[in-house]
Amino acid sequence: METRDFGKSGLRVSALGFGAGQIGGDDLDEPEVERVLGAALDLGVTLIDTARSYGRSEERIGRHLSHRRKDFVLSTKGGYGIDGVQDWTYEAVARGIDEARVRLRTEFIDVFHLHSCPRETLERGDVVRALDDARAAGKIRVAAYSGEQEALSFAAESASLGSVQCSVNLADQRSLDGAIARATARGMGVIGKRPLANAAWRFDERPRGDYAEVYWERLQSLLPTLRALEPATAWAHLALRFSAFAPGVTSVIVGTRSVEHLRANVAVVESGPLHPRIAESFRAWFRANDPGDWVGQV
Repeated sequence: METRDFGKSGLRVSALGFGAGQIGGDDLDEPEVERVLGAALDLGVTLIDTARSYGRSEERIGRHLSHRRKDFVLSTKGGYGIDGVQDWTYEAVARGIDEARVRLRTEFIDVFHLHSCPRETLERGDVVRALDDARAAGKIRVAAYSGEQEALSFAAESASLGSVQCSVNLADQRSLDGAIARATARGMGVIGKRPLANAAWRFDERPRGDYAEVYWERLQSLLPTLRALEPATAWAHLALRFSAFAPGVTSVIVGTRSVEHLRANVAVVESGPLHPRIAESFRAWFRANDPGDWVGQV
């Protein structure tokens, strides 16, 4: 698995990361979670990304991977959900970091993201100061922001932040020429989420109410080309390779509960980037069809 410098942080991460949202549900048993997390590290996936809001995900990562803590870069998100504390305050961030360290069974968190707070919250300064203080205390290594739109643009210019996380996929490329390009120029790490565009091509008709709905709508002018080029089973390969090797992206995170799917995703990324002409054709398609807004969700 290709590894890359995570901006100027001194960390290195795999081109494919593991998004741990799907392992937070109560419907999974512990041996199943242990298998997929262990397989990720065994396959060379060295970035594990989670969040306070992902159910039991942080707790399970701590239980099953704390004995291999030196083998991976640990990324999580917070700023909310602390009992008796207002969301998006200094105390909410500071206590959230401490509580996450306990759940994750680690002395420090490599990358801690403010999780989709609005721009005005970032501009107020206290939540970013909480990250600065946690970093100075050795509780986190990289202060980061995860989100979209104007808050992402502000975060990409912040001298206090060392990483951003945002949507990057065939249907959501706006940040590549904007916030990601600026973040990369400043030496920040960039984590791309939703690299498979919620697999919008699964649906023959508009999936109303599904996360994939807006992506499906955007991709309609591209889907005939994809169908002509590849069988349905290969669309995900094109999408994942596009995102993983998009300019400025350090790593893309894909979630799964299945070791088989994980192995398949690793194989796709290990196959390398798309031919430059194909990748540029997808970039040109988006520029010609960009409706002028972001799709990314929390």
